[in-house]
Amino acid sequence: MIFSIGTRVLLKNTGDKGSIDQLLDNDMVVVKLDESGMLIPVFPDDLERLEEYTPGKVPVKAKVVPGKKEQLPEKPEIPTPNLQYTILRRMGVQLGFEPLKHKDGSTRAYAIHLINDTRTDTVFNIQLAFADEEEYFLETNGSLLAMSTQLLGEFTFDRLNDSPRIEVDCWEASTSGKGEKHSKTIRIKAKQFFKKLKDAPLLNIPVHHYILFDDLSVNKDREAEAEEDLRNYTRRNKRTSERLNDLYTYSTAADPGERARFSTEIDLHIEKLFPNAGKMSNGEKLRLQLDAFDNYLDEAIRLGVPKVFIIHGVGKGRLRNEIASRLVQNSYVDSFKNEYHHAYGWGATEVLL
Repeated sequence: MIFSIGTRVLLKNTGDKGSIDQLLDNDMVVVKLDESGMLIPVFPDDLERLEEYTPGKVPVKAKVVPGKKEQLPEKPEIPTPNLQYTILRRMGVQLGFEPLKHKDGSTRAYAIHLINDTRTDTVFNIQLAFADEEEYFLETNGSLLAMSTQLLGEFTFDRLNDSPRIEVDCWEASTSGKGEKHSKTIRIKAKQFFKKLKDAPLLNIPVHHYILFDDLSVNKDREAEAEEDLRNYTRRNKRTSERLNDLYTYSTAADPGERARFSTEIDLHIEKLFPNAGKMSNGEKLRLQLDAFDNYLDEAIRLGVPKVFIIHGVGKGRLRNEIASRLVQNSYVDSFKNEYHHAYGWGATEVLL
């Protein structure tokens, strides 16, 4: 397998897609992620070429060849952490809710992670409560080192219906004591919650993600920080391998490539779903089509897919109307439209989740 500047790739450990942006001279490449625009250094063996990606296929040994862009003139001092990539654009102090799965793939609970990808150690106090309870379900405090995470606890899936409320207080920690207090309250609403699924810094797993504070430091220079390139960042933030090995990591049994393999369209024509459905009544066919639609949409919502296309054809419009009726009643659907599309004509509905 050969990589060069511009090669489209998939990160095997997370399912993220991107393209090769730079070639480093320490057997690494820099990948620019499609969704976030983040630049991350990655070993070639952790990548698959997108056009060659096949789940379960044993990859060919990766090779890197020069591309059209000029290579970096000097070797960046990138450590070898137990993290999958290094944060180039920090997001601050964050909360991540990791879906914990049953064996059938459904979500049974959410693990709550506090994430600090800044250069500032922090002291925190966090309280979780539900609308129907007077006492706090979870109350914890402590300190969190810069560039680290901490598991706070978990709550079951069905408790999303009980209006979770999280109150957070954070202070910058330094040798002179605690800095200015920063406070925030998050009221979780299920519809917005499911739309916030993304890969979390440091954890490198999909979580329902909330940014609490972008920076706790009083002396901020965000514009200069945003202009940092890879060499300056790694030089100023070099850490020993011993410190990095102390960072908290948490693994999940979920398939990281599941979302990457999920198709953003489903064809509900009965001959596509059930080739031997010729003897069925129209009512039976419609029921099977709607069952396939329900299962597909549930899976798209679970994986946090932002947009899908439901191919239902034109015909007399009964299937299209049944689908529209269900979309209107689904609280996870932001909007949908059945307009002319160059790939589907008038025979598909675009759904935004």
